[in-house]
Amino acid sequence: MKMGNSMRVYEIAEGWGKLPPHIKFGYTHGIVVDSKDNVYVFHTEKHPVVVFDREGNFLSSWGEELFDGGAHGFYLHSENGREVLYTTDVNKGRMVKTTLTGEVLLEIGTPDLPNIYDSERKFIPTDVCVAPNGDIYIADGYGQHYIHQYTADAAYIRSWGGLGNGVGEFLSPHGISVNIRSGEPELYIADRGNHRIQVFTLDGKHKRFIDNDMDKPDNFYFFDDELYFPDLNSRVTIFDKHDQLICHLGEDQQAYKQKGWPNLPDEYYRTDRFSSPHGVCVDSHGDVYVAEWTVNGRVTKLERVFNPNVTITK
Repeated sequence: MKMGNSMRVYEIAEGWGKLPPHIKFGYTHGIVVDSKDNVYVFHTEKHPVVVFDREGNFLSSWGEELFDGGAHGFYLHSENGREVLYTTDVNKGRMVKTTLTGEVLLEIGTPDLPNIYDSERKFIPTDVCVAPNGDIYIADGYGQHYIHQYTADAAYIRSWGGLGNGVGEFLSPHGISVNIRSGEPELYIADRGNHRIQVFTLDGKHKRFIDNDMDKPDNFYFFDDELYFPDLNSRVTIFDKHDQLICHLGEDQQAYKQKGWPNLPDEYYRTDRFSSPHGVCVDSHGDVYVAEWTVNGRVTKLERVFNPNVTITK
């Protein structure tokens, strides 16, 4: 079974991701891939980080002592010759940096900003990214709708944002990543509740909006000159280097309108349609992995087809 359009085609790897009997997915929020094409899934049940090889064979799991059902943002970064993970925990209100096997390297909790945070106004971080110079950016997507910037060793630099729909304001800045495709690094922020992407300089100055061909962008994954993002309203989107649409994948414009969504009856889900995409990544072969926000989790692998004449099943 295939997915895509005349410009981009993928073969669905049905049954990918073989969980052992002692592990059950919760909400599958984040997904990343390392330099060996091993795939890491971040979810809200026990064993919150689950690692597979490229073929979907289970390799390992960890994190039960570290995360308590709050798994959310998930970012893999290469620094000083090794790969590390940056995570956000919406239950504990913190960002945690770890090795690929779960050793804690750094933690950042609620910013010391009494004009923004107090006993009632919580810090609930949904995503994190790292700039080329090592600065860390944390998106408070479920709390007070701010972006916070730190140095690589967690020294506070600045914050910007706040609730609203104007320039530099947010309604759930749910995802954040660094775009280096143009040569000048930029921050892409998924302003999900406002149905748009906002683009900033690395020091927080607004540059532009992107609001075409999206509904509720969750976060971002840059691969070569392309931008991939899960749209919570039932599709995955690929943009070219100019942020113009290449294709939507697995679009189901009825799924998010169903009663009880995102937790729909098992019989509703279809192999070639998405319901609630929340995370996406791309391996070195151009294959795409999608994690969906649903109570029993859902992870799909799409294998890139390089023959443009392949027929797509509707």
